[in-house]
Amino acid sequence: MNYWRNRLLALTLAVATGAFLAGCEDDLQAVSGRSLAPIPSQTLALMDKIGTTPSAPMLIRTYKQEAEFEIWKMNSDGRYALLKTYPMCRWSGQLGPKTREGDRQVPEGFYAITPGQMNPNSNYYLSFNVGYPNAYDRALGRTGGSIMVHGVCSSAGCFSMTDAQIGEIYAIAREAFNGGQRAIQMQSYPFRMTAENLAKHRLDPNIAFWKELKNGADHFEVTKAEPPVLVCGRHYIFGATADGEVDASQPCPTLQRDDQVEADVTAKEASDDTAVAALVAQGVKPVRIVYQDGGQNAAFAGRDLDVSDPDALAGGPTEIPLDNSGKPIPAVVKVATAAQTAAAPPPAPAPATTTTTVSAAAATASPFGFVGGVADSGKNLVGKWFGAGADSAAIHVFEPDQPIPTDVPLPPKRSAALAAPGPQASADVRMAALHAAATQ
Repeated sequence: MNYWRNRLLALTLAVATGAFLAGCEDDLQAVSGRSLAPIPSQTLALMDKIGTTPSAPMLIRTYKQEAEFEIWKMNSDGRYALLKTYPMCRWSGQLGPKTREGDRQVPEGFYAITPGQMNPNSNYYLSFNVGYPNAYDRALGRTGGSIMVHGVCSSAGCFSMTDAQIGEIYAIAREAFNGGQRAIQMQSYPFRMTAENLAKHRLDPNIAFWKELKNGADHFEVTKAEPPVLVCGRHYIFGATADGEVDASQPCPTLQRDDQVEADVTAKEASDDTAVAALVAQGVKPVRIVYQDGGQNAAFAGRDLDVSDPDALAGGPTEIPLDNSGKPIPAVVKVATAAQTAAAPPPAPAPATTTTTVSAAAATASPFGFVGGVADSGKNLVGKWFGAGADSAAIHVFEPDQPIPTDVPLPPKRSAALAAPGPQASADVRMAALHAAATQ
């Protein structure tokens, strides 16, 4: 009896001591286990369904506007297939590239993730560095670093996922590296390169940069293979190899390309250009989308999550219509109060002897100066929808029915408008700040 009592006492002390030590070392032990967790069985089943394995290479594609994070896996025929799309829990900043330290921008571009960039000891559950700044960013003098994909739904320039999501993504990447992959390509986009998105963003100041990224996206869409990426002359070059050394800041050397792939990419670009031009002809307005501070996938709406800057998420992004020059169209609001209406004198009766004759032509004329109410909107609608050449100004974009007054004062700058009111700021002040931010 004493033997078993002593064994029970020893076991109890061991458990208590272990619990105490575990509490002291919780972070280290938990992190170590997280980085070695297996890929969930449901995801393994998805791999089997698309004809791939855990050790096969992977590729990442992300989209800020849609707040989506895609994992692609190479299947048995050497082409990439979409494995899974994760809703992104948080990203910060605005659409557009990261340019400097502290701008809270999630970077856009093509990046490489190596085994050395994986962080099993992260303070954000698990994480890995995306590789910003890359050769393109450095050639343009962009600053900053330590841009991560991590857990914890908080972002100051990072791709933030839930802890469960990053645990699974980390495991998939770990097994790809264990299978021999040397670097995972990560393609970070402002939005999905659809005709509708491109039509709406056609006058954005970043459109030339986004056009380069679209060329990389088209190479992937056409081949379903990881596109080779070069940077020379401060531009991305996709689908090419170089004869000689490549310097990101210097003109490109002689390049070698696959003629069939380039023909397919050119055909896709032409088809997309036609689709964009058709949407412009149908009246799709150019806009600028302004965020208070980044976004979140709609799948998380209403969920009790500890997110960064929840007030910035509450209102969602604002679409600001642009005029033909790419500048925001001022909002003109005419308000007639009840008192003003009551005080207005009644219209004077017309003299009984006065008669007015209106010609048939005047009666059918548009109030905006178009006879019959039809404007000449069919000219110059086809062309390069985001070209910067001499013909770009001829592309028709949405214009208001009446001229916008030029003496309408602009709203105050964002910093002045948002500093004073606090979290209970009125909708009018917040909207004014968003319009002001679009002009800066």
